[in-house]
Amino acid sequence: MKSNTHYEVIIVGGSYSGLAAAMALGRSLRKVLIIDGQQPCNRQTPFSHNFITHDGRPPHEIAAIARKQVLTYPTVHILNDLVVKGVKTEAGFQVETLEGKVYKADRLVFASGVRDLLPEISGLSDCWGISVLHCPYCHGYEVKGADTGILGNGEFGFEFSMLISNWTDRLTLFTNGQSTLSPEQTAKLQRGNIKIVDKKVDLLVHKDGMISHLHFEDGTSHPIEAVYTHAPFEQSCKVPEQLGCQLDEDGYLMVDSRQRTTIEGIYACGDNTTRMRTVANAVAMGTTAGMMLNKEMVLGKF
Repeated sequence: MKSNTHYEVIIVGGSYSGLAAAMALGRSLRKVLIIDGQQPCNRQTPFSHNFITHDGRPPHEIAAIARKQVLTYPTVHILNDLVVKGVKTEAGFQVETLEGKVYKADRLVFASGVRDLLPEISGLSDCWGISVLHCPYCHGYEVKGADTGILGNGEFGFEFSMLISNWTDRLTLFTNGQSTLSPEQTAKLQRGNIKIVDKKVDLLVHKDGMISHLHFEDGTSHPIEAVYTHAPFEQSCKVPEQLGCQLDEDGYLMVDSRQRTTIEGIYACGDNTTRMRTVANAVAMGTTAGMMLNKEMVLGKF
């Protein structure tokens, strides 16, 4: 594939949302290039759930099926690379990749996801997406009734503990240091038989990502089968910000109901735009982005 090739649309990110956008655009006869670094955020997750027709299938299998189907449309192409720079031009946009290739497009779609900034607790990153979880709707059924922990504090720890109590009555909130719960919040959780442990965690004991114990700085430990936590994140791709796209107060790319960012000609979809991090939602947003982008291009000719 040559540098300086011009496309109608370049999609940055070729996971579920990017592939869904590409399918809608390919079926609209658009010349599309997907540029993907092949590092989806759920790459350690063994099974995907709560996605109708694919419930219980490994995420990489869903992506492989999607790639194969998208590439049946002859105007869609995929490049394994990373976009590291973007500029606005008179004719549209130009992007540069890590390998030094340059591509031009009339429009851009960023489906580039987010990068989780996990706590520096030994063993946690090895368990992320396997037995350390972020979403009960994606994974809660598989650990229903299990001895479960919430790693969190304050408002998040309080609200998430109540939510997870739907899936198990064997629940402990680990505040990882002094609790910042209010007396009222503490009393409410205790009335719900949710234990609160304020010891500092220094190690997650696990085998192949399956947690067995939380180990504390004081030398004690607590047996556990699953842990939920929410980690801060950053945008995986900084190019939208380079191009002037605004972020909201939580760090997500701001988009409207059509998946348009604050910069004309740039759309975004998937995990980089919303806290609703599910495969099903990513696909829905990608499909919307592709359809609305094609409609904009069609109407722009009249």
